Amino acid sequence: MATNTNTPKKKSDIKLIVTDVDGTLLTSQHKLTDRTANALKAAMAQGVKVVLATGKTRPALEDVIKRLDLKTPGIYVQGLVIAYPDGSEQHLGTLDVPLLRRVLTLAEERGYQAMAYNGKRILVRSLTPEGKALTEQYGEPLPESVGPLFNVLNDVPFNKVIFCGRAPKDITALRWQLNHLIEGQARLTQALPEAIELLPFGASKATALKLVMKELGVTPDEVLAIGDGENDIEMVQLVGMGVAMGNAHAKLKAVADATVASNDQDGLAEAVEKFVIKKPTVTEEKPVEAAKPAPAKPTTEKPAESKPEAAPAEAKAEPVVENKAD
Repeated sequence: MATNTNTPKKKSDIKLIVTDVDGTLLTSQHKLTDRTANALKAAMAQGVKVVLATGKTRPALEDVIKRLDLKTPGIYVQGLVIAYPDGSEQHLGTLDVPLLRRVLTLAEERGYQAMAYNGKRILVRSLTPEGKALTEQYGEPLPESVGPLFNVLNDVPFNKVIFCGRAPKDITALRWQLNHLIEGQARLTQALPEAIELLPFGASKATALKLVMKELGVTPDEVLAIGDGENDIEMVQLVGMGVAMGNAHAKLKAVADATVASNDQDGLAEAVEKFVIKKPTVTEEKPVEAAKPAPAKPTTEKPAESKPEAAPAEAKAEPVVENKAD
C-alpha cells in the first residue's frame, strides 16, 4: 500500500508519467503485466503522456514501446540519450578519454569486466556470461567484441561504462576506489548491486527529463516519476509527485513522496490508479416521490338517522277444528 504523501496532488494535476523500467515497469522476470499495461493505457486515454527513463538502450524496449503504443521521446542510457519515435537520437554527453584510460586500467587490472555504451551499441573486450546476460535477461543488443577498449577510445565516444563480473561486495570496493580516482570529473551510480556505472559529470535521468518536459510543455509539478534504484533519486526529487517502488533502494524511499507495492505486485499500476487516473463522475438521481392523496374534505351533512325496523307482524292463529267421532 502507498504511504501518505508529503505533497498531495490532485489527479487532474498529473500530465506526464515518467517510469523506470527494470524493477519498476517490469517484474523481476522482466515481464510487463496486464494490470500495469492497462493502467498506463487508461492514463493515456485521459490525455496523460508516458515516458520511459532507463539505463538501457532503446532497442531493448521495442516490445514494450509497441505494446503501450508510446509516441513520446524516451530517456535511455541513464539520461545520456533521448530517443524519438522517428528513430532520431540526441546524445547528451560522453566520457572524457584520458579519464577513461585511467579508469579502465584500474578496473581491468583487478579483474572487472567493462561494457561500454555508444548510443544503441555495446562494446566489450570479449563476450562473457555477463555480456550475454544483457541480451538474454535484459533484452539489450548483443555486445560487440572489439578487443581491448583502449584501442577504440579515440574513434568511438562512450556515453557510459558498466563494470561488473564480481560479487556485490567487490563492486562496493571498486566504487570506493573509483571515487578517489575520478575526483569529481565524472559520476558513479548503481541500478543493480552487482554492477556500477560510470557516467559523465552531471549526467542523470533528471537532466534529460528537464529537456523532455520542456519539449512536451509540462512543468515539474505536473509530473509523476517512479523508480526503484539509486539512479532514480534525482528524477524522483525533481517532480511534483515522486514515487518509490516497494522494492526500491532505501535512499530512494527516503526522498520519495509515496511508496507503493513492489514490481512483482504491480506497484506502478497502484501508483497510476491512485495518483493519476480520474474516475468518471457519477451523478446520482433523486428518487421521484409518489404523489400523496389529497386529504378528504370534511362534510357538513348530518348522517341520516336510522329508523328502528318495524317488528314483524304476529301471525293470526287459525281456529282449531276439533274432529268429533261420529
